[in-house]
Amino acid sequence: MAISRDEVLHVAKLAQLALTDEEVERLGAELDKILDAVGVVAELELDDVPPTSHPLDLVNVSAEDALHESLPLADVLANAPSAENGQFRVPAWNQ
Repeated sequence: MAISRDEVLHVAKLAQLALTDEEVERLGAELDKILDAVGVVAELELDDVPPTSHPLDLVNVSAEDALHESLPLADVLANAPSAENGQFRVPAWNQ
C-alpha cells in the first residue's frame, strides 16, 4: 500500500510539522514500509488467538503506603531558586 505525497503532507499538517521536500519523500518511504509491515500482520490467521491488551501478565509493583516523617521545611526549600512564606516562589504565568 503506497502512501501519497498529499497524505504525508496531511499527516504533517495534523502534527503541525513543517517538512522539507526531502523529508516528505523520506517519510513517505518510511510510512510505506510501516504499512507493508502492518499488512503482513493483517494477513496472519489469528482466529484462535485471544485478544490481549498487553503481551505479559502485569503485576502491581507499587509499594504499600506507609507513614514517614516529612522532610524539614528548610531542607525542602534549600535548593529552591526562590522561596517565600515557606513555599516555592515561582514566576507568574500569563496566558
